[in-house]
Amino acid sequence: METGSPDAAPARRRMTRRRRMRKWLMATAAALAVVFAGVWQLVPAGAQQTGGFSIEGTQLVDANGNPFIMRGSTHPDVWYQGEFESFGEISDLGANTVRVVLGSGHRDWGTTSAARVQQIVDECKAQRLICVLEVHDTTGYGEEASAASLDQAVTYWEGLYSVLEGEEAYVLINIGNEPIGNTDPGQWTQATVDAVDRMRDIGFEHTLVVDAPNWGQDWTNTMRDDAPTVAAADPLGNTLFSVHMYQVYSSPQTVIDYFDAFEAMGLPLIVGEYADTHQGSTVAWETIQSEAHARGIGWIGWSYSGNSDPILDQVLNFDPNQMTTYGERIFNSTYGIGNTAERATVYGDDPDPTTPTTSPTEEPTTGGPTEGDCTANITAVSSWGGGWQGNVSVTADQGAVDGWRLTWTWAGAARITSSWNADLTASGANVTAEDVGWNAAVASGQSREVFGFIASGATETPVVTCEAI
Repeated sequence: METGSPDAAPARRRMTRRRRMRKWLMATAAALAVVFAGVWQLVPAGAQQTGGFSIEGTQLVDANGNPFIMRGSTHPDVWYQGEFESFGEISDLGANTVRVVLGSGHRDWGTTSAARVQQIVDECKAQRLICVLEVHDTTGYGEEASAASLDQAVTYWEGLYSVLEGEEAYVLINIGNEPIGNTDPGQWTQATVDAVDRMRDIGFEHTLVVDAPNWGQDWTNTMRDDAPTVAAADPLGNTLFSVHMYQVYSSPQTVIDYFDAFEAMGLPLIVGEYADTHQGSTVAWETIQSEAHARGIGWIGWSYSGNSDPILDQVLNFDPNQMTTYGERIFNSTYGIGNTAERATVYGDDPDPTTPTTSPTEEPTTGGPTEGDCTANITAVSSWGGGWQGNVSVTADQGAVDGWRLTWTWAGAARITSSWNADLTASGANVTAEDVGWNAAVASGQSREVFGFIASGATETPVVTCEAI
């Protein structure tokens, strides 16, 4: 979306291809050693390790080795530098992430200086926010005459290298916002490969976030189809894909289909921007939130305040006491920030998620618990003609659970058509689901939502048998 003086270029450091390959091989060897040993252990919060964010399959993982799911808002800093308190306000509302709009100097809103970027990073850390920095000048390149290219954006990042080096545990770099418009969206693939490659040549080891073409909405499915090519081009294997969901995603099924595609490829995805309405069209925001929650997909709402169209403001006049209906949906809905966000463990122990501020407008129907090592429930969270979505939770009743197997039998015609975060098999009406490793552990006396599915037929919530394995 779009509504100081230029820096003196800081000293540059280039990582040679040989050094990059050596680092990649060492990291790969270490990862394989862990896999073959059958070891997967999360580092306790507060025990910060060296390094930064990384990608493990579809999951963004923080510097402590713990999965991190973004729940955040966007602050348009380049246009509103007098609203620095917004970082603290966004954090106070429960967000764990803030996406920050920067200017590279190619558009008429000016350049975000290295000194300002340093202030932003320091403030994000002070507010316990993960900072996603993005260059906005690339918006609509190829269609917007004044837009910067991704290569020009990388040149801007090169000038920030000395500021961002060492911040890999707190900062992700969104190379360019909505970098290709609707004119020749196919150019996105090579331009993105080249940008990622050049960022690594400069020496950046951060997780790199790449936005889709078509003004971020990828209605031509260019990013969806070519994501494996871009992922393979990163020698560090540390690229995160970002789709912006506006009016193209007006129906729940378009959201589900897009999420399904990345899950099937085993590639990481976030919703880097979305709103509840856009340009007069309703966006399937409830599906974005519920599906993202069920699948462990991060999202960032656009934007906190200051839009030319105030329908996109989460609060009016940068005042958290003037929260809009849209803001309530971002921060206080059932699957909004206040109910689902958890701080990155690099900031230590935290009681998040916060106490729910709202309840579902309709009580979900759940299957009853059974006796055994653990209990499980199916919750029907949404339905539509001919189908519905179910989420499954596991409760550890008698000591901690380090792995689970669930079984149930449909009483009627319901059948699962797709699922996520479980190893699931079905034979007729009989279903068996097992954990996939990272979601195996449930603390004693605690409940955890572990996976979700889409089913055909009428909504059913059968009794589920849970076995600790």
